Amino acid sequence: MNNQPLAEEIQLETQALAPPARKSAGGHLLRLLIKRLALGLVLLWAVSLVIFAGTQILPGDVATAMLGQQATPEAVASIRKELGLEKPAPQRYVEWLGGAVRGDFGRSSSNRQDIAKSIAPRLKNTLYLAAMAAIIAVPLSILLGILCVLYVGTWVDRTIGIVTLSAISLPEFFAGYLLIAYFSVSHFWLPSSATVSDAMPLGQRLITMLLPCLTLVLAVVGHMMRMTRVALLNVMASPYIETAFLKGLPGWRIIWKHALPNAVSPIVNVVALNLAYLIVGVVVVEVIFVYPGMGQYLVDHVAKRDVPVVQAAGLIFAAVYILLNIVADMVAILANPRLRHPR
Repeated sequence: MNNQPLAEEIQLETQALAPPARKSAGGHLLRLLIKRLALGLVLLWAVSLVIFAGTQILPGDVATAMLGQQATPEAVASIRKELGLEKPAPQRYVEWLGGAVRGDFGRSSSNRQDIAKSIAPRLKNTLYLAAMAAIIAVPLSILLGILCVLYVGTWVDRTIGIVTLSAISLPEFFAGYLLIAYFSVSHFWLPSSATVSDAMPLGQRLITMLLPCLTLVLAVVGHMMRMTRVALLNVMASPYIETAFLKGLPGWRIIWKHALPNAVSPIVNVVALNLAYLIVGVVVVEVIFVYPGMGQYLVDHVAKRDVPVVQAAGLIFAAVYILLNIVADMVAILANPRLRHPR
């Protein structure tokens, strides 16, 4: 009796019942990255619509605001034509968005300067300040979170919790003025104004930026510390951590070697969100310390009703925020094997 057909049939059935081949992790990550980027672009487009629509419904007329109430109708019509305000709103939106994609935000309606050239040094200053605050805040918050877990339930944990919670409860303008009152007015240790320039030596520049930097650190360190603490405590409840304790390993080593790598994903998420806040949420801090960044630039031109500058600054802030969130998503995926490898 020939059993060859039966064997082939069994082999075919086995292949049909077998699970699908494991997909490539690299291909899966690439698809996730493309999806995140596509979603980010759609979100940025939606934000651009909101920004443009929001600036169009502002009360009053830009040309009249520029020329004053005594302006003649001919002068107002001339300014409106020069600014392109006589065109339909959809056409102006398409022209504005097309220019923004090419890096051309047009000219300021208040001083006729090129917006892209004016914004570049301001954006550089804001990124500089945010980076300086992040260099202090991120390691400090992770260290405080580890200390809270090492001494959970003790006075160390409670003291750190109370101090950081009090710091994030203070409005930024209030914390900034408190720092100015103590370090500048009472003790003359640091300058109250953070006006910097490219010609300033690095040491002097860092000292000048210290007070706005500390204000930002106070605003974000509590949030990052508490999320680090929660993420580590969740991991510390795992059976393998209990096994590590039963083997007699010291607590700091268990946290550093075993718990922290497995808590990286939520920590990275909250760090990225706070980094985005450091860049987008510096408006109040820059105004208080007269720091020449994007926030100060935006506020100055909002007062002048300079719509093109407001649109450009809003779109850049939105792009930075969305980009940092995409980076946070990708880092979280890379740090989590269950998300990194498809089933």
